[in-house]
Amino acid sequence: MATKKTATKGLGKGLGKGIGALIPEVETSSKEPIIKEVEVVKEVVKEVPVENKVKISLVEPNRDQPRKMFDEDALIELSESIKQYGILQPLLVQKKDNYYEIIAGERRWRAAKMAGVKEVPVIIKDYTTQEVMEIALIENIQREDLNPIEEALAYQRLIKDYRLKQDEVAEKVSKSRTAITNSLRLLKLDSRVQDMVVEGKLSSGHARAIITIEDKDKQYFIAQKIFDEKLSVRDVEKLMRELDKPEKVEKPKPENDFVYRDLEEKFKKIMGTQVVIKNKNNNKGKIEIEYYSQAELERIIDLFNKVK
Repeated sequence: MATKKTATKGLGKGLGKGIGALIPEVETSSKEPIIKEVEVVKEVVKEVPVENKVKISLVEPNRDQPRKMFDEDALIELSESIKQYGILQPLLVQKKDNYYEIIAGERRWRAAKMAGVKEVPVIIKDYTTQEVMEIALIENIQREDLNPIEEALAYQRLIKDYRLKQDEVAEKVSKSRTAITNSLRLLKLDSRVQDMVVEGKLSSGHARAIITIEDKDKQYFIAQKIFDEKLSVRDVEKLMRELDKPEKVEKPKPENDFVYRDLEEKFKKIMGTQVVIKNKNNNKGKIEIEYYSQAELERIIDLFNKVK
């Protein structure tokens, strides 16, 4: 299987040949284990990672892990695979005071607990808080495990907490700066709309299309309309263009307007076609007579000639 390389600065000493070499993605179904390599480091170091086994009770997830939601059905499938094949690839962890914190591999840890595993294979490394954040973010992004809001929040944290610029974040995760900017814009959405994105009710494309709606209640209303009516992104963009159009202000009708409407009906009966009287308050206006063919025009002309 081809390995996709992504550059990550400042992690050379800790990751060796990268997450792909240490903890590639393991079983995705109970039928057959599938190993998906994910390499996330730029430099290759000489040290060979040493695998250890520790009690699963001593391993804890990273509270700052970008990924907050895990698919329950997928975890059950993975736990069944672990029961059959074991944990084929170790978790990447770092030593804390009296436990080991997961840097990468929380999904396997959760599935292993479901499978009743007592010990898990680990590779123990030592990273800075920023490096841990970067590794967790990159691993999840490359495996497409994060929902759009989780991804945006992770980018925001790298920018705010570690004072990285958007182009620096883009380089670390191998995405364009535009992609990072578009992702961060999702955080401007109303919290209720963000929840809909997290729940999969709205795609990031749908969400970005309604970001410009400043009224949060209106934004949420449109988001519900998108979900209920199963609108495509193109449909939403069309809807937004309609919302942006200035509302037509109806001009007040002239006094005695009902008199002119009555005259219209009389003209229609006499001429056998659509007649519109456009009157103004200054006793001026115009009469429009519609025709739909040359023959009908000639018929109307004959009517006028008979009046003579």
